[in-house]
Amino acid sequence: MPASTPAGTHAAPCLPDPVHGADLGAAVDPALCPVCRQPNRCAMEQACQSGSVDAAPCWCTHVRLADRLLAQVPAQARGKACVCARCAGLCT
Repeated sequence: MPASTPAGTHAAPCLPDPVHGADLGAAVDPALCPVCRQPNRCAMEQACQSGSVDAAPCWCTHVRLADRLLAQVPAQARGKACVCARCAGLCT
C-alpha cells in the first residue's frame, strides 16, 4: 500500500465544526468510517464521547493510507471522521 496522508486528523477533538449537523445529505458522524459507514473505533472520538479529557492517541494517528482509499472519503468527511482499520487494510 503506497504511503500518502495520515489517516486520523484530530487537531482538536470535541470542538464543533461546520460539517456536523449541516445539510450535506449524509451527515458526517465522527464515530463512523466515512468509507463503509461502520464504527471506526477511533480512541480519540470514543474518549470525546465519554467526556474524557485524557484522550490517548488512536491507532489511526500512526498509519498512512493509500491515495486510492483516501479518494473514497467524501470531501465533507475529510479531517472529521477516521477510516476504520478494516478499510485501512489492517485487519481482515
